Amino acid sequence: MNPGSTHLAQQLETFLLEEAHCHPREPLVVAVSGGLDSMVLLHLLHGLAPRHQWRLIVAHFNHRLRGRASGADALFVRRTARRLGHEVRVEAEAVGALAHRAGISVEMAARQARHAFLARVARQAGAGKIVLGHHAQDQVELFFVRLLQGAGPTGLKGMEKIAPSPADAGVQLLRPLLEVPRAALADYADQFRVRYREDESNASPEPLRNRIRHQLLPLLSEWQPGLSAVILRTMELLRAEDAFMAAETVAQAQRGDAPPAQWPLALQRRHLARELIRLGVEPHFELIEFLRRHPREPIMVTGGRRVQADAQLNLHRLAEPESLAHAPERLHLQLSAGGEIRWQNHTLRWEIRDRKAGEAPAFQRGVEWFDAERIGGWIGLRYWQPGDRYWPIGAKAEMKLQDFFVNLKVPAAERRRRLVAVAADGRIFWVEGCRIAEPFKVQAQSRRLLRWQWETGAVA
Repeated sequence: MNPGSTHLAQQLETFLLEEAHCHPREPLVVAVSGGLDSMVLLHLLHGLAPRHQWRLIVAHFNHRLRGRASGADALFVRRTARRLGHEVRVEAEAVGALAHRAGISVEMAARQARHAFLARVARQAGAGKIVLGHHAQDQVELFFVRLLQGAGPTGLKGMEKIAPSPADAGVQLLRPLLEVPRAALADYADQFRVRYREDESNASPEPLRNRIRHQLLPLLSEWQPGLSAVILRTMELLRAEDAFMAAETVAQAQRGDAPPAQWPLALQRRHLARELIRLGVEPHFELIEFLRRHPREPIMVTGGRRVQADAQLNLHRLAEPESLAHAPERLHLQLSAGGEIRWQNHTLRWEIRDRKAGEAPAFQRGVEWFDAERIGGWIGLRYWQPGDRYWPIGAKAEMKLQDFFVNLKVPAAERRRRLVAVAADGRIFWVEGCRIAEPFKVQAQSRRLLRWQWETGAVA
């Protein structure tokens, strides 16, 4: 049987021609990891390409996260592409080190590096489209990942079949297999003897997505055997409603009959999300809520930039202070970005890390570890104020910070020079020169950690 005549191939061909509007002789970049989904996608496109004279460019990104297995994946993809007679581009980068430098999760660093690579390949090949092999199970898993991370409708709607590349808005990402069950791809691979590589890390219980795949989804499927269909239908409804809300936000702005601060709450949040994207900042919910609830108060976001909402909830980018000595009385920081700032002769470095099962943070002088999810998405950094309350780790209850200073024999003049950091809910989680706060300590169930490094001169 000709693989180009199968139902799956016909479905792919219809999408590429009628929805993605692929033209004859058009170059198409195919993202191939070496796994089941991308190898089936490559096999299908290989069968269709001669009919439409499509030029396929196979692109493989090696994240260098799995030792020799990562190199073997790259070699497998390169050899397969050449055997089929297609151009191939392979690039490698140590994503773990990239994540550490940027202060972001390994998953986010991998995604950014991979999309940057694919967009680069597309530009070099003169291609306007990148085809990816995401399938229906990927959508369902993504729904629960984002649900557990607290995403709203925009996040829960999942991936679009056609969307701009996050690395280059002039390049389209095509996901023609989004509605295809993984079992159908496995059947196709068996029928046409499509070789692929298994990623051993998919069996690890460590990443959240794997725990969802191997633990949560089987459990929920006992209650709802048609779980995948239900979730995919919900995502389709969310996509339609998200599109309507996005259009309504634009229409409200164009009418101009009321400032954003007077819009319905849902549209206020949409407006601030659009403003953050305009400024190149990822619109996290807690950041949006901070800006909405604290107009005229600046917050430091990704890359050391500061943004501030005015009284009407329009967003402005502010000049970065030379140091915290030149900043306002209280400085707000977006923790999800990670970064480094200076305060006179002090330096603060912070980083959010995903915690591996059973991992205990290593002791290091000048470094403290906190449960990042208890702290929230942003913090305030300021000097001590009379009336501040604090719960030192190991203590039985919260107390006045002033009483704690007295117990430590900290001179009155010195107290006002001590810095404190407050969590998103207003509670103090760190006091310069003192113990961390009990409610924010790392516990057995802590999954995301805040690494907090404070370098300063001697403290009395």
